[in-house]
Amino acid sequence: MAGRSDLPPAARVPLLALGFVALVLGMAGGLARLGLPMEPQAAAAYHGALMVGGFFGTVIALERAVALGALWAYAAPLAAGVGALFLLAGRQAAGAGLLLLASVLLAAATLAVLARQRALFTVTLSLGALAWAAGNVLWLLGAPIATAVPWWIGFFVLTIAAERLELNRLLPPKPRAKALFVAIAALLLLGLGASLAWPQAGVLVLAAALAAMAVWLAINDIARRTVKGRGLPRYVAVSLLSGYAWLLAGALAIAAAGGLAGAGPLYDAALHAILLGFVFSMVFGHAPIIFPAVLRISIPYTAWLYAPLALLHVTLALRWAGDFGASPALAQAGALGNASAVLLFVAVMAGTVILQRGLQRDRSA
Repeated sequence: MAGRSDLPPAARVPLLALGFVALVLGMAGGLARLGLPMEPQAAAAYHGALMVGGFFGTVIALERAVALGALWAYAAPLAAGVGALFLLAGRQAAGAGLLLLASVLLAAATLAVLARQRALFTVTLSLGALAWAAGNVLWLLGAPIATAVPWWIGFFVLTIAAERLELNRLLPPKPRAKALFVAIAALLLLGLGASLAWPQAGVLVLAAALAAMAVWLAINDIARRTVKGRGLPRYVAVSLLSGYAWLLAGALAIAAAGGLAGAGPLYDAALHAILLGFVFSMVFGHAPIIFPAVLRISIPYTAWLYAPLALLHVTLALRWAGDFGASPALAQAGALGNASAVLLFVAVMAGTVILQRGLQRDRSA
């Protein structure tokens, strides 16, 4: 039960709904950027900001607010969700300002957790939130979106790595592995900082850090053990390990492209390997664990969860084939498949909840 200073689970649903509005319209904007007829036009112009800030910013900030249990922390997902609406209305300055506010509030929430519990994962969470805020500052000040993108990538990678450290507390990394993690995180931050003065060199350093982080996670995550199990633990492990593979692939694509120039097929391949292949694999894997905690509902495991996960990977590979083979038609087909995988995942999750509640009513009748 939520505490007196916390937000009741039912009141969290509208915040999550704002995130899903940004998700659906952000995906529509991504398809429009590939030449498919989609509305509204603003969704195409702000595709990246809608996905990073509007959807993920809302969901991650909501998760952190629940973990902190403080009412003020819910202002972060609210600001992110409303900021996305302003972007969709074509109000870039207001939307970017609200996304910056959301990231600053998220950073404050993670620092509050750090003050309560000093641990490697809480430090990493705070660094991730600060990276998002830094990227938002750059964008608000008028920097090209490609300048903010590396910082947004840092936000995702540091946040996810921190969450894996938190969830692996029963089997923590050994001292040498922990020291290596710190070195990789430091290299990642060095790359981000260097990208401001030397964009190409800094992003290549970032790519090296991303590749190293992918390998570190694949080796040290408990998923290597749980993938041999059954049911939900195995599904989560498959999601995580496949996501780490896409993170490595994205890092290699950045290196092959010589950086993140902001356009072209290699840019598309690199960016979506990380933000789709890696990040959405983490979402698919963590959602059956996180959503019940956020919404206080039971979401039973079903093997049907493998369907959207498989569709995501197959269609992302198709998109890569289109990018590297200079085939816009293949890239479009892959992107449509990517969006379908995300919507299918939402449908499977919602369907299992509805089915479970129907069965419970039948039993109690």
